[in-house]
Amino acid sequence: MPRTLDIQMNSFPIAGTFTISRGAKTEAEVITCMLIENGARGLGECVPYRRYGETMESVFAQIEATRPLVEAGISRHDLLSAMPPGAARNAVDCALWDLEAKRTGESVAARLGFAKLRPLTTAYTISLGEPEVMAAQAREHAGRALLKVKVGTGDDESRIRAVRAAAPDAAIILDANEGWPEAVLERHLHIAAQAGVTLVEQPLPAGRDGMLAEIRRPLLVCADESVHHTGDLASLADRYDAINIKLDKTGGLTEALVMKAEAERLGFSIMIGCMVGTSLAMAPAVLLAQNADFVDLDGPLLLARDRELGLRYAASLVFPPESALWG
Repeated sequence: MPRTLDIQMNSFPIAGTFTISRGAKTEAEVITCMLIENGARGLGECVPYRRYGETMESVFAQIEATRPLVEAGISRHDLLSAMPPGAARNAVDCALWDLEAKRTGESVAARLGFAKLRPLTTAYTISLGEPEVMAAQAREHAGRALLKVKVGTGDDESRIRAVRAAAPDAAIILDANEGWPEAVLERHLHIAAQAGVTLVEQPLPAGRDGMLAEIRRPLLVCADESVHHTGDLASLADRYDAINIKLDKTGGLTEALVMKAEAERLGFSIMIGCMVGTSLAMAPAVLLAQNADFVDLDGPLLLARDRELGLRYAASLVFPPESALWG
């Protein structure tokens, strides 16, 4: 039987509200790509991101436009040139990986050379809010090994200190989502270092982050919005110590594997991150993150409802996906 493509728009409620420096949302809107061939089914999920000019409608249309190529049997390699990096290609690419695994009986993990996948310590996200609200969230999750704390205002000192006091034993990542003005950059980095923060993500806006090359960085600084695919890496070496690889930015696991290898060659520390999506979106990223320095794959923990057969989370760990979910 020929390969068929099905595209669906899905919405999953967030538990409470997820807030970063650019705004808040109460639901995760995702697009699910399903490929069926000879009785086997492959799935992939993506999260359109308005910061990158994507909407549910535009990403759906991108995938739909590739239907003739996909249903004609396009390979993952050829998909890299047929679609640009981004959420749409991610959904198709991950569905192709899953379809290959289901058709051949060889797991994606085995294809990537993993004899056994291990559970990973993942960050848990504390949303941006008033210092006392963030401290309460941090206190509730103080037993977790790693907290990712959303910041990104002109005065985050009280937030940093409040969260650290509430979770004295947790490792902390700060994520400013491009929200720190240049005028406060050095002060905020100094305060973060004083508080024992491990890493700061994307303090300045992408394309306006040159100041990072001109100052002494007292802790690791990680690129997120400034880095999307392999071609971005070489230009960031003077400004960043780490990069955040997300499948929705790279356009799938195929490109992400290449990007990770090149980033390691260039000496960057590696974070594997995610948008707020379901376990289906996290599953391929768990494979990518097997030997990463930092893992931030807590998307399903932020949802009020995940997909059936979702990933297993326990304490600070996320466990590898079962084949029934993906891979």
